[in-house]
Amino acid sequence: MTNSVYTPKDFKRLRFAGDIVSRALDHIGQFVKPGISTAELDAIVAAFLKANGAESSCLGYRGYPKSCCTSVNDVIVHGIPRGDEILKTGDIINIDLTAEAKGFHADSSRMFYVGAVSDHAARLCETAKDCMNSAISICGPGVPLSEIGRVIESMAAAKGYSVSKDFVGHGIGKVMHDDPQIYHFYDRRLDSVIMVPGMVFTIEPMLCECSSASVIDSDGWTARTKDGRLSAQWEHTIGITEEGCEIFTVTKERGDDGT
Repeated sequence: MTNSVYTPKDFKRLRFAGDIVSRALDHIGQFVKPGISTAELDAIVAAFLKANGAESSCLGYRGYPKSCCTSVNDVIVHGIPRGDEILKTGDIINIDLTAEAKGFHADSSRMFYVGAVSDHAARLCETAKDCMNSAISICGPGVPLSEIGRVIESMAAAKGYSVSKDFVGHGIGKVMHDDPQIYHFYDRRLDSVIMVPGMVFTIEPMLCECSSASVIDSDGWTARTKDGRLSAQWEHTIGITEEGCEIFTVTKERGDDGT
C-alpha cells in the first residue's frame, strides 16, 4: 500500500472530493422518508455524483454492486441497497459514501432518522456522532493513533455501548483504502504510531447497543449485530496539519475546483 501522507496541493484536491461527498449526503437526507427503498436512495446518490463530476469509489470495489452502503437498524456496516428494503417510520439508517474526484477519494457517513425514532435509537446515534467528533478533536501532529480508540471506547462505555472491533477506519487519498488502520478501541500497539502532518485517514466509530459481535449475511457484505440490537456509525475523512487537523468531508463554500 501507498503511505497516506500528502502535500498541501493534495489537500486542496481532498477538500474538493470531500465537499462533493458532504453535499451528496446533504442532498440525500431530504429523501430519507418512510416508503422509499434503499435502492432508490442509491440511485439518487449515483445521479448526484455523476452530475458533480465524481464517481463512486464503492461501485465495483471487490465486486460491491452499488454506489453507497445503506445500513439499517441492526446493520453495523456495508449494507447493500435493495429494491425490497423499504424504510419505515422509526428506522435509523447509516448512509456511507466514498467518491473519487480529480484522482482523490473522500469517505463519509451519517445517521439519518426515518420519521420519528425512539429515544434509545436517537441516543445511540448521537453518542456515535459525539465519539467521532471527540476523537477528531484530539488529532494533531505528535499524537499517537491509539488515542483515537482510547477516546472513543471510553466515551461509548460511559454510555453503556460497545464498539465494533471487526471493522476499522483507514488511510485514504489516492486510493480508497490505505495505511494506517484506525482502531476505534484502544490498542497499545498503536501507541508507537504517531500522527504527522500530511497523514490522511478516516475516523468512523461503529457503536452497538449491546454486544459488538457481528454476523455477515449471505451476500458477503452486510454485517449485522449478532444479537439483533441497533448499531450506529458516523464518519469523516481528516488530514493532519501543522496546527491540528482538517475535516475534508464538510460542505465548503463553492468556487474551489480542486486544481
